[in-house]
Amino acid sequence: MTLVDERPSATDFSAARRAMIDSQLRTSGVNAPFVIARMGAVAREDFVPAEAQGYAYIDRAIALGEGKWLAAPLVHGMMLQKADPARNEAALLVDGGSGYLAELLRPLVGSLEVITPEQALEKSRTRKKADLLVVDGAAEQLPETLLARLADGARIITGTIEGSVTGLSHGRSTGKQAALIRFAEIGVPRLSAFDAPKAWSF
Repeated sequence: MTLVDERPSATDFSAARRAMIDSQLRTSGVNAPFVIARMGAVAREDFVPAEAQGYAYIDRAIALGEGKWLAAPLVHGMMLQKADPARNEAALLVDGGSGYLAELLRPLVGSLEVITPEQALEKSRTRKKADLLVVDGAAEQLPETLLARLADGARIITGTIEGSVTGLSHGRSTGKQAALIRFAEIGVPRLSAFDAPKAWSF
């Protein structure tokens, strides 16, 4: 019996990455050169379990287990393009569990702090305020403990939930509040840690 490794070769992954850019990003208006460069350079297959590597570039989210997700390529492409990060900025990323968006963002900013949703609910011990917040997931609300980590007027890019519909929103921090405007309706993995408290009803 001959055992055959059915995982795609490095060449196949490169082709899948190019197809992702051409058929998912560019056709949806994600054409910023820095986004194309980063998403063409970072191996998405390295951020999923071995058994999921063969479909790492599909146009949907991939479950990673334990409530963690790798969002669809278009979600991350749209977030990066709207963020338009600068190399003199201090960025804060709430990671959805894959580490992929952090790898995309890190060389585009001056500094990057990566925290989990659970850490975002805790009071920060650092005095450094972030100029840019990126939340890798859909939130019903952004906790005050997270917004307190931002400089006044800091830019925010996040997934949001309105009713039962997820999407992407952008805006700015104002004190311990966020003023957000939705710019895309798209499937974004939910961050249950950021669910709003359920109101009691009869």
